[in-house]
Amino acid sequence: MSDGRLSVFKTYKLYVGGKFPRSESGRVYEVTDSKGKWLGHAPQSSRKDARDAVVAARKAFGGWSGATAYNRGQVLYRVAEMLEGRREQFAREVAEAEGLSKSKAAAVVDAAVDRWVWYAGWTDKIGQITGAVNPVAGPFLNLSTSEPTGVVTVLAPQASSFLGLVSVIAPVIATGNTAVVIASTDAPLPALSLGEVLATSDLPGGVVNILSGRTAEIAAPLASHQDVNGIDLTGADADLAKELEVAAADNLKRVLRPQAVDGASGADWSADPGTHRLTAFLETKTVWHPTGALGVSGSSY
Repeated sequence: MSDGRLSVFKTYKLYVGGKFPRSESGRVYEVTDSKGKWLGHAPQSSRKDARDAVVAARKAFGGWSGATAYNRGQVLYRVAEMLEGRREQFAREVAEAEGLSKSKAAAVVDAAVDRWVWYAGWTDKIGQITGAVNPVAGPFLNLSTSEPTGVVTVLAPQASSFLGLVSVIAPVIATGNTAVVIASTDAPLPALSLGEVLATSDLPGGVVNILSGRTAEIAAPLASHQDVNGIDLTGADADLAKELEVAAADNLKRVLRPQAVDGASGADWSADPGTHRLTAFLETKTVWHPTGALGVSGSSY
């Protein structure tokens, strides 16, 4: 017998600065599955929302980049723990977003959780790969170490709503950067739900900011924003990527160009990701140390 209850539909919101605002414009757009079934309304972010996200990311950068690599690894692992606890919810959302069976969607979520753990393990190791002691023709030691670039705009993959999303966010924050993420236009709901997980984990507010809406509309002001230091163009098509790369040159942003596999609908995001995304948004700092008696004091130039 029916109890006469009305269904309580979920209200999806942006995730900016550790909070859940609606779009400043008040706009939303309809999200459907592959068969046209209504799934929900996602906020349609405006340029103002994008600017607010950059402000939040910049505010969070100092504390996050200054945290120890070990601590960042603990935080990323905590995110994986929280995702594991909401596995069924994300499996359902991924199945609806990508038109997958329940078993395949569950496998995607498991792979996404594993990906968080994988990058959590790299936080205190990537510096050993990117750092070096360089040969110098003089009485000095020349040490190269890596540092985070800063605020990075990330265009999430359009076809892979969750595993691909995690695969582009995790390496950016693992290395101490903060991120402004533009979710997949047609399948943004898993990304917006990820914001709820991040908010209840140990990740400081503003380290990851998630926007939904029309990718080209949101990406344009971010590509030209003077306080954005890098941009990952994974979720852009060839024409949009070219346009954004030109805009990004204005303040010499680091640009990670979309690879052919990234733009393909059948991209295998479950493959070994390697370290190229970890090193994409790192800067190299060189420190000179004198050798001999003065070298004991640790003087640097």
